Amino acid sequence: MNGKAPKRIYFLAICGTAMASLAAMLKQKGYQVYGSDSGIYPPMSDFLAEEKIPVFEGFNISNLDPAPDLVVVGNVISRGNVEIEEILDRHIPYLSLPDALREFCIRGHRSIVVTGTHGKTTTTTLIAWLFESARRSPSFLLGGIPNNFGRGYQIGTGSDIILEGDEYDSAYFDKAAKFLRYLPDIGVINHVEFDHADIYNSLDEIKLAFRRFVNLIPRSGLLVACADHDTVLEVCQKAFCPVETFGFSEKALWRPDQLRITDHGVRFAVLKDGDVLGEVEVPVSGDHNVRNVLAAVAVAHHAGIPFAEIQQGLQTFKGIKRRMELKGTAAGIEIYDDFGHHPTAVQETLAGFRRQHPQKRIWALFEPRCATTRRSIFQQELVTAFAEADGVLLAPVDRPDKAPPGQVLSTEKLAQDLRALGKDAQALSSVESILNYLLSRLKSGDAVITFSNGPFGYIHDKLLTALRK
Repeated sequence: MNGKAPKRIYFLAICGTAMASLAAMLKQKGYQVYGSDSGIYPPMSDFLAEEKIPVFEGFNISNLDPAPDLVVVGNVISRGNVEIEEILDRHIPYLSLPDALREFCIRGHRSIVVTGTHGKTTTTTLIAWLFESARRSPSFLLGGIPNNFGRGYQIGTGSDIILEGDEYDSAYFDKAAKFLRYLPDIGVINHVEFDHADIYNSLDEIKLAFRRFVNLIPRSGLLVACADHDTVLEVCQKAFCPVETFGFSEKALWRPDQLRITDHGVRFAVLKDGDVLGEVEVPVSGDHNVRNVLAAVAVAHHAGIPFAEIQQGLQTFKGIKRRMELKGTAAGIEIYDDFGHHPTAVQETLAGFRRQHPQKRIWALFEPRCATTRRSIFQQELVTAFAEADGVLLAPVDRPDKAPPGQVLSTEKLAQDLRALGKDAQALSSVESILNYLLSRLKSGDAVITFSNGPFGYIHDKLLTALRK
């Protein structure tokens, strides 16, 4: 950075959740921040406007005049982007997002890093809320918008920073997993499965990344690991720090007991090494969320938060936008939005909802949009994923040209396989055709759950508008 502390920090591809949140954090620290992106849309466009962070629409070399002191480069940027080419030509200093987060926010704090193929955002948010409700005033950065806070970041006055640790790569010039840059003192691993087929070639490559993460935790730290998954236990085998396990497994240190569904979510007794610490009630559903809660309880307990305060924090947890978020009810029909796109996440979300609402007819709307689900690698797993849905409507594969030739998911075959299981399943050509099909069949008492890691053509708003008419 030319030996000088930066004053003006430019975010290239600013509209990613983590990029926008880090920009807001650095603005709060006193830096002048701004950035550019393409395809700017809510909720991040609204968030950046509320934070009064200027954003250029589209990439253009004129955006770099006058030159910023530092550029934070998002991992969606690749060589050939006109701005990164200009940055390299002009020798403007740059960092990846995880490196910037480490240097500007993590150093000097106890770093609590939540990782895993699934459950990162929910578990990170639960931990952040437990620390906040216990008056620990943590800093945090996560990949969603928690309803308890209203934003995905906070610069607290306490000594802890709580981070969602993504296994995706850091930048075009740094292909290592983001979580390897976060200096973990306490680490959480929820699950280890194959994902991110554009980055990893095999499950073994993903397991190697997690083993490297485990190897970063100091002897004085803690690793909290899910005992329900052999892959997690495998990557934790050579940990140099204490390991506390959680899950439904009999061998887990932290376990649920007397689990039951309530009108507000789930209620269960928390066992540590067979001893009952007390009961908790949390407004979540599904076994996956019970595991998330146990991981958060283990971290909070290790940090010295009294169990009574943990109970209070869990009871007042309000969830996260796009994690089974109820978007609205119209004509007696509930519309939910979920970020789930990996088959396991879809399957567990639907199973949890089915247990909570056994009598409802469930319609699952799925957009194959991420780098993994647009490929055929999970063709058969997706059939199992929708087992608890009564109807499944499939949107076209987003940007099929991004998948290798001959490896594009077949939504027609997926619909055919689901129909063979008795589902009302259709592969449709557009959001509008999904709406038309659905509106002709919906009945009062039905539930619609949309699964996508993108805006899905704002299908939730369109559906609610149509139903209210």
